[in-house]
Amino acid sequence: MYNQGAVEGAANTELGSRIFLYEVVGLRQSEETDQTNYPIRKSGSVFIRVPYNRMNQEMRRITRLGGTIVSIQPATALQPVNGKASSFENANSVVSELATSGQPANSEGNGKATPVNAHSAEENKDKKGNTMTQAKAKKDHGDVPVNTYRPNAPFVGKVISNEPLVKEGGIGIVQHLKFDLSESNLKYIEGQSIGIIPPGVDKNGKPEKLRLYSIASTRHGDDVDDKTVSLCVRQLEYKHPETSETVYGVCSTHLCFLKPGDEVKITGPVGKEMLLPQDPEANVIMMATGTGIAPMRAYLWRQFKDAERAANPEYQFKGFSWLIFGVPTTPNLLYKEELEEIQQKYPDNFRLTAAISREQKNPQGGRMYIQDRVAEHADELWQLIKNEKTHTYICGLRGMEEGIDAALTAAAAKEGVTWSDYQKQIKKAGRWHVETY
Repeated sequence: MYNQGAVEGAANTELGSRIFLYEVVGLRQSEETDQTNYPIRKSGSVFIRVPYNRMNQEMRRITRLGGTIVSIQPATALQPVNGKASSFENANSVVSELATSGQPANSEGNGKATPVNAHSAEENKDKKGNTMTQAKAKKDHGDVPVNTYRPNAPFVGKVISNEPLVKEGGIGIVQHLKFDLSESNLKYIEGQSIGIIPPGVDKNGKPEKLRLYSIASTRHGDDVDDKTVSLCVRQLEYKHPETSETVYGVCSTHLCFLKPGDEVKITGPVGKEMLLPQDPEANVIMMATGTGIAPMRAYLWRQFKDAERAANPEYQFKGFSWLIFGVPTTPNLLYKEELEEIQQKYPDNFRLTAAISREQKNPQGGRMYIQDRVAEHADELWQLIKNEKTHTYICGLRGMEEGIDAALTAAAAKEGVTWSDYQKQIKKAGRWHVETY
């Protein structure tokens, strides 16, 4: 991991405070990371911010790592915060300010990369005079907070905690981050997302754009005090198909290596697609891969956690929730202890089914993916989906959708029902919720 904080931390003179942007190709971090098989991002360049008084040292370090500097430009763009221009923040954060060419503006996240201004809403002022918006949600949710904080005036919060979720022997880096909202007006509900604006500039020297992440906590936060919001973030890592250099996601890397007390720019909340039904007798089917577990954790906490139930006397869940969770290895079962605790305490109301692709085999002898588990339980799932009180949520990698549809097509066909037609009906009824990427 590049220690960009150490590089920029040396910028303590007038000249040293000038920041330059190095475009680097062919960079290798280590032999170990070069051997990791990750999805490929369509980019071969890595961008690194370097203070003037460290330029020669950084050039030598890049050369040692096998990289070639193809351009050096001054990084003069400043990021607006709460209507004011800010300096390059968080110089002590142990993260690498990487930006990849051709990267979509909102490509990193657990949820859909929806622009925050895409939701129709009415603006009003709160008691402090801050602009707030309210959007009309589907069905029985009434007003839902949307875009309380926008990209041109984000809320600058602080990290309370940043805990690893992948156990020893697992694959990749996944973190559970909790942010302090006590000085903000940001309110949200389960199933929404917030935007994170990473520090630094992109390849064009412009401030980085926000990325959206599904919220992993209930509206009351992990401490059930209405003062925090939590995210589940995986560090994205890509290998170029031609040069094979390892490239890291800008925002996910920034988040995964934040420390308590570090500042973070937050926008939102946004989203109405994944809202949990308010009916305490509803059935909830959840299908998630990896960090797609984020909104599901929020649902389950609201439904089953003692402190949450005490905080929500009007919502005492009595329905049935079923989580089908796809991960590569057992150590990658995120929030494993929490899920097992709920299963043990509420065996009649919660069911956990894991698809561990690199450890379990499907009936054909291949890897066990989430769609294989859906096929295994297709008839039971189909009967549950037909119940008008059942809502189905899918979050994670888009590739699982085709297999899920195939399994449910076969189950529905046994009763002479065309799944694609039935799926359209329950989508229209607001009972089929999908957020994949």
